[in-house]
Amino acid sequence: MVRIAGETLHVHFLGTAGSLPSPQRNPPCILIRRGSDTLLFDCGEGAQQQMMRAKTGFTIDAIFVTHWHADHFLGIFGIVETLGFMERTAPLPIYGPPWVVEFVDLIQRINRHTRGFAVTAHPLDHGSVVPFNGYTVRAFATIHGIPGLGYVLEEDERPGRFNRDHAIALGVPPGPLFGRLQRGETVRIVRDGVETEVRPGDVLGEPRPGRKVVYTGDTRPIQNQPGVAALIRGADLLIHDATFDDQESSRAREVLHATAGEAGEAAAALNARMLALVHISSRYASTANHIRDAKRQYEGDVILPADLTALEIPFRS
Repeated sequence: MVRIAGETLHVHFLGTAGSLPSPQRNPPCILIRRGSDTLLFDCGEGAQQQMMRAKTGFTIDAIFVTHWHADHFLGIFGIVETLGFMERTAPLPIYGPPWVVEFVDLIQRINRHTRGFAVTAHPLDHGSVVPFNGYTVRAFATIHGIPGLGYVLEEDERPGRFNRDHAIALGVPPGPLFGRLQRGETVRIVRDGVETEVRPGDVLGEPRPGRKVVYTGDTRPIQNQPGVAALIRGADLLIHDATFDDQESSRAREVLHATAGEAGEAAAALNARMLALVHISSRYASTANHIRDAKRQYEGDVILPADLTALEIPFRS
């Protein structure tokens, strides 16, 4: 694993190929583990074996599909069967753009044995929000010729830094009351014989942002689309379509994908802290041009992750 200082938010690149698998790259599948939750963003064929190789386990809490091109969903059929053999009982929600209901119905119809859990369909559109414990996943519209969505995983704000010295000066004794204040609770203390309240705002600094990961799926650059930039700006990690290098820019426009240079432009415009280039066409034996093209446009960190690369995402402060 590539380690970046931080904890509890990991991004696993299980599949980074574009359209067709190659000997080195599987079709699209991004696994994000946030605390004890595991989410899949797209699920191309072979995802199960990649999960085994990455040792992520099969405790999947939800699947988010960006669009209904087969390289982004064929792996779901096998995963559902495996979860059935593993005697899963919890429902498996599948989120996605229009046709997710029909897709889940298809899963139900091709299944030939009793399954101990439900697979549920949840249609999303631009701006839809799916709440989880401590974070949300929000959908945004993409440009790819068929209805498509990208996704933003964004944590809730964290409390500001705890000013221990000021808390003691206010009469709060070190111990459990410190923890209650840090959790946002008002506490009562006795100071100079008088009972008084100490509020979290008395001892905490300004709220701090949580972490934010953006996955575009397949798309043309979208940072200038109305209502999109505000949702995806300021990502700690922007995972962007970079199917082609810049020499194939006309082809990218024709098939509604992005080049590495365009991904770099998006990262710069959106003030992303790191850019990951994915959905790489199988035509490329070398991806050196992709890195070069992205870095021409973006001064931040650029990676082109190999399959099974994992990142641990840090807090900003």
